[in-house]
Amino acid sequence: QVQLVESGGALVQPGGSLRLSCAASGSIFSFDAMAWYRQAPGQQREWVATITKETRTNYADSVKGRFTISRDNAKNTLYLQMNSLKPEDTAVYYCNARTFAYGTNYWGKGTLVTVSS
Repeated sequence: QVQLVESGGALVQPGGSLRLSCAASGSIFSFDAMAWYRQAPGQQREWVATITKETRTNYADSVKGRFTISRDNAKNTLYLQMNSLKPEDTAVYYCNARTFAYGTNYWGKGTLVTVSS
């Protein structure tokens, strides 16, 4: 069973920065795509950013220019660098990993980011 563990969530002030990490139990080479999702209190879970095995990236309009998704294959870790944070970014952030050929879809348990003054 693949394990994904998020970390780095914290209470930060508006305009601040934070880097989230997602550590995988095995090699992330096996994943065709990895992504970050988030779920605000009382809201649906929404997609934030994706990075493919070929390192192509895509972002939700709400975070373009502020967030950067990346992966370190040697460390089996996915990252989300968040800059210029807004109160609207407050949510539990979830790591996601997928393999297309086998139809697998894995989730972490989430890490809480709170943006407030």
